[in-house]
Amino acid sequence: MAAEGTKLGRMKLGSEGFEVSAQGLGCMGMSAFYGPPKPEPDMIQLIHHAINSGVTFLDTSDVYGPHTNEILLGKRRIHEMMGALL
Repeated sequence: MAAEGTKLGRMKLGSEGFEVSAQGLGCMGMSAFYGPPKPEPDMIQLIHHAINSGVTFLDTSDVYGPHTNEILLGKRRIHEMMGALL
């Protein structure tokens, strides 16, 4: 869901009709290339904020770790599921 007063557009990705938010979240700076890795709790909070704001395109790559940002996204999902259980 987009934050109140915010509307993210959608766009097709590729030729198969898959749609994502027009604005994405680039994850490269979370773990590499722009100084030391950022604190994991802060990055999980940022991912939550992006998704709660309507972002559905999260840009990751094995080059950044490998798998570092993909694991971070998985931890975000675990945090979300645990919150639903509490």
